[in-house]
Amino acid sequence: MEVLAGTRPAQQLSRRLDPRCVASLQHRAALTRRAGTGGSGTAALLHRNPSVRSVHACRVSEHIYEACAVVVEEARIRAVALRIERSRAVWRVTVLEIG
Repeated sequence: MEVLAGTRPAQQLSRRLDPRCVASLQHRAALTRRAGTGGSGTAALLHRNPSVRSVHACRVSEHIYEACAVVVEEARIRAVALRIERSRAVWRVTVLEIG
């Protein structure tokens, strides 16, 4: 949510996100910023005070988990889904969907 709000660069998450996820998140953040400048609010206002309401995780295999979370912001409630895979002793998010 901080990346979408423009308060954190996506590159800070690159150690834990697959390169495709980083690129997708950067693209989404750019679109959010562009949409925020044309309307009455900004991206930071759209993504103000996020808090996690719930998290659920499911083990797919020894090295793969899928998880979802409900994130509440002032303006809306979002669903976040992700797939986390272990490769070479490092856990990385390989799929990230933000509703």
